Amino acid sequence: MDKRNLPIAFFDSGVGGISVLREAVALMPRENYLYFGDSANAPYGTKSVEEIRSLTMAHAERFRKQGIKALVIACNTATSAAIASLRAVYTDMPVIGIEPALKPAALMSDHPTVIVMATPLTVSAAKFHELLGHYSDRADVIPLGCPGLMEFVERGCLDTPQVDSYLRELLEPYLRDREVDAIVLGCTHYPFVRPLIRKIAGDSVRIFDGGQGTARELQRRLAAEDLLTDRKEHGSVVFDESIPEKTELCRMLLQGI
Repeated sequence: MDKRNLPIAFFDSGVGGISVLREAVALMPRENYLYFGDSANAPYGTKSVEEIRSLTMAHAERFRKQGIKALVIACNTATSAAIASLRAVYTDMPVIGIEPALKPAALMSDHPTVIVMATPLTVSAAKFHELLGHYSDRADVIPLGCPGLMEFVERGCLDTPQVDSYLRELLEPYLRDREVDAIVLGCTHYPFVRPLIRKIAGDSVRIFDGGQGTARELQRRLAAEDLLTDRKEHGSVVFDESIPEKTELCRMLLQGI
């Protein structure tokens, strides 16, 4: 089989990576995609780095045996823990990670105040602090761990009074005490509650996430290695959820329902 027509694998700790998959499908609709969410082991954000790396490497190897042309780690936590190991092992195909979209937020104006919402593990990771260091002189960056938020999304709770209350309790102390210019959604689950965050933060606060940039980087890497499909018709999306009951939620999230 022509390698160009093999699927692109997307991996996340649950359903959050569909926010990135959605951007890739919009950008490259003729590609075939394979999505796996490790919901059975979620959340990753409270596990050790070693455990996350082990899980991610095992799933990547399973993808490889199925036959793929590229791998996207559509999870900030798994990217922080495992991307270097993955790239060292899988040198013959593009391996794309994701990181909080801090750069466009930090450069949006003269020294903006930026809240970065992320899982507790992402906020404490060395890779995240290295990223913060790059922009500490360009912006006032506030890391904000959000324990429990991805679990709301995993349950399909996207616009409920409980989620609204959780986000208000989390964000309002920062929004009340200073003028916040931007919020970065540093977990791929968080774009699914973006409307609530927008309602709480107000229209003057810009909201950034890394999904679109990751999709563009995937397209660039595929083009550079002559791996873009030559298929003329639209491709397919196959969900391989570790909890089969979540497959319908995956389809709904992909379609923006």
